[in-house]
Amino acid sequence: MTKTIALLTGGGDCPGLNAAIRTITRVAHDSNGWKVVGFLDGFEGLIQRRYRILEPDDVRGIMRIGGTILGASNRTNPFAYLPPGASKPVDASDRARDSLEAVRADALIVIGGDGTLTLAHRLNREGFPVVGIPKTIDNDVHGTDYSIGFDTCVATVTDAIDRLHTTAESHHRVMLLEVMGRTAGWVALYSGIAGGADIALIPERPYTLDDLVGVVERRRAGSKHFTIAAISEGSSSPSGQPIYRSKTGEPHAWRLGGVCDHVASELSERLDREVTTITLGHLQRGGAPTATDRILATRLAHAAVAAVNEGRGGVMAGIAGGDDVLVPLEVVAQGPRTVPGNHPLIRAAQLVGMYVG
Repeated sequence: MTKTIALLTGGGDCPGLNAAIRTITRVAHDSNGWKVVGFLDGFEGLIQRRYRILEPDDVRGIMRIGGTILGASNRTNPFAYLPPGASKPVDASDRARDSLEAVRADALIVIGGDGTLTLAHRLNREGFPVVGIPKTIDNDVHGTDYSIGFDTCVATVTDAIDRLHTTAESHHRVMLLEVMGRTAGWVALYSGIAGGADIALIPERPYTLDDLVGVVERRRAGSKHFTIAAISEGSSSPSGQPIYRSKTGEPHAWRLGGVCDHVASELSERLDREVTTITLGHLQRGGAPTATDRILATRLAHAAVAAVNEGRGGVMAGIAGGDDVLVPLEVVAQGPRTVPGNHPLIRAAQLVGMYVG
């Protein structure tokens, strides 16, 4: 039986999205003879009924390209949609469902992070079959060990830490690198270990200025006259307060960032050396996906199409313990998956001399 799969990419962009789009299109067409409709700019395009038909020729050569050929939006909520020129949001979920019915979609595949997939869960509960695919550089989606984009992000941050080592050591500096991750510390922890940082600060663990000063002083006593820290944007300030660049819209949309400046300001008063801050920002989202992300995207996308073929809705394709799994979207909708206190990487980092706060 011929089916029509609708597809959208929501939330922030990341490397590996195009690899997933390619796989969905190729498997749907080549293996099943199905039609694929890609909605543009995430839920924005779904509400406004903006889409393109995806043929195999449309996805040729896109696996190596970062971002998404469909576009994305990370501030559009179909249940609280702010139309252009409007002063208050409205429930546009009926318009979203109407768009799916207009293209005669049998199912909707949503590629997104925990916020996007939470909205997908709500759409599924209202009667339209939805299958999710996890993508986020933050790696904070419940129900999967890894999300599309995380490996490339870690590789980018690790390369930055590698480069900081030479200038930090040459000038005897304390260098604080602020990385993305929101309220989860996966990026800072993984890249801190991979890059040989001396300190990793993650939102899940407390720290004190005395601890940080102690790390710097102990390194100096051991003739190591520089210190590098990987600091998650969601870490609190030394006083314990979360730091935001802006608080526009709903709390989940508030922009984190600036914690390194607060830490540097206070460290500078207690250390007789230069403390420098670096924020990678959106560089962490860009560039070509790693081989690992290309493979992960292909694997998850294939599993999502298989779920549609089996008539499975309300699930997300994930990876758990090396195996493919289908996880109920209600599990994903719990909120962000944070680093557990007993994660083995924390202990491993500590044993090789890294301070994890």
